[in-house]
Amino acid sequence: MAQDVLCEVNNCEYWAEGNLCTADKIYVVSHKGEKASNEHETDCKTFEKATH
Repeated sequence: MAQDVLCEVNNCEYWAEGNLCTADKIYVVSHKGEKASNEHETDCKTFEKATH
């Protein structure tokens, strides 16, 4: 399992300095069902808009 998960969406509640993701779990889905051909066919469902 990855030790560091990177995220560039700095308005996410789980974003931390250095583009690190601090979420305990990451949920990624595919637009095309269970398989994706590339990164453009996926989304991170872990995103929560930061409140600060």
